[in-house]
Amino acid sequence: MIIDAARSFIAIRERNIVMYAITGITGKVGGALAQALLAANLPVRAVVRDAAKGQAWAARGCEVALAEMDDATSLAAAFKGAQGVFILPPSEFDPSPGFPEALLVINAVRTALESARPGKLVCLSTIGAQASQSNLLTQRTLMEQVLGELSMPITFLRPGWFMENSLWDVGPARSGAMPSFLQPLDKPVPMVGTADVGRVAAELLQQDWSGRRIVELEGPRRVSPNDIAAAFAEILGHPVHAEAVPRETWGALFRSQGAKDPMPRIQMLDGFNEGWIEFEGSDAEVIKGEIKLETVLRGLVAAG
Repeated sequence: MIIDAARSFIAIRERNIVMYAITGITGKVGGALAQALLAANLPVRAVVRDAAKGQAWAARGCEVALAEMDDATSLAAAFKGAQGVFILPPSEFDPSPGFPEALLVINAVRTALESARPGKLVCLSTIGAQASQSNLLTQRTLMEQVLGELSMPITFLRPGWFMENSLWDVGPARSGAMPSFLQPLDKPVPMVGTADVGRVAAELLQQDWSGRRIVELEGPRRVSPNDIAAAFAEILGHPVHAEAVPRETWGALFRSQGAKDPMPRIQMLDGFNEGWIEFEGSDAEVIKGEIKLETVLRGLVAAG
């Protein structure tokens, strides 16, 4: 059902219901988060742009609120009466200089949260959000800076590189050669499955804390491009090797794929390869997930 936000807020307050409003619920992370909350018999409000995409969640017992991530008014209505809110901002993969697309969303979210005043907030950020060098992930740095000023309990969840990014490697792996922008090929990178991200986000939303905190998350072990190739070889039943894509070719390649400005993406890859996109806390402070690389890759191969 599509909610009347004002009526829903009154009903929630009168019945003392702990409601969780989830943005990005139609994606892998938001979907895993919502499923974890529903499995715990907790009420979920699915915040979606398209009513048709909310129907599946309504069938599972969720309330559905319509909102655009750059529209403070609709977001405020969607967040009203929620004890906890999960923010998954859309990613802009070819941003304009200064990241105006991200700032439009960030400022709308901040205005909505100031109006709705939920009890607590969990935001999906990224590994390396503390980096001072500009790169594609700076969009999340800006989000942390702006939303971190809010006077409510807020957690920034910083996961590693998503294992599901290897979706783009399935086709090349089938042919035996897997191009890699992550280099050197034997350099382990913090990676994590989206199911772990959603599960941990659900756990965080159910916790009580004060002020601002950062939680960093990776999978059971770090993964190199060579590890990914070896895992594909095991799954596909034939040899697969990783091949480093020469850095001097990246700009022309990304432009040929439609990028107006390839530098933010190049700078992000430099950050991973050079080590300045990394977790801020110590190894002991980083949460280790449960999902193995092989599990994710098998799912990607089966789906493709």
